[in-house]
Amino acid sequence: MEQARMARIAEGDREAFRALYDDYFDYALRTANLVTRNAEAAKDAVQEAFLRVYRHSGQYDPAKPFKPWFYCILLRECCRVIEKEKKTVPYGERLDHIGTEQRFPEAETDIYAALQALDDKYRVPFILKYLHDYSEKEIADILELNVNTLKSRLLKGREKMRKSLGGTFYGSEA
Repeated sequence: MEQARMARIAEGDREAFRALYDDYFDYALRTANLVTRNAEAAKDAVQEAFLRVYRHSGQYDPAKPFKPWFYCILLRECCRVIEKEKKTVPYGERLDHIGTEQRFPEAETDIYAALQALDDKYRVPFILKYLHDYSEKEIADILELNVNTLKSRLLKGREKMRKSLGGTFYGSEA
């Protein structure tokens, strides 16, 4: 379905782009919020990602799934926005700003806090694997990592989440 829609977008069909935007916006915003840890930065990243999708719709390869291509663009935009914010906002002001951000209902849960406490190299693969159900191969392609490196980061991310939540391993350790 997305392949045909992307072909229509490449031909200039604005209604097809609007439908794509409507289908993916909420999910993209939630992902960007998790990655950037900043509601305003997430909005900027999502907006820029959709602009890039529109501008580069002719470069989309219809032989490949749409979602990994889109999330690769979104994650790159999140990283760009994070880097831009680091360069423009002094650290102390950034801490003050974080305290006044709008918080989402799920932000109050222990799991959300533990996820946000992970370093980016563990958090982003964790989000893609467990919240977006991507395969390890797809995640490795999106993040341009070796599959074994990705597996190692997922394992370490799970260990850090478990430790943060005070949990223990399930089942036998034999």
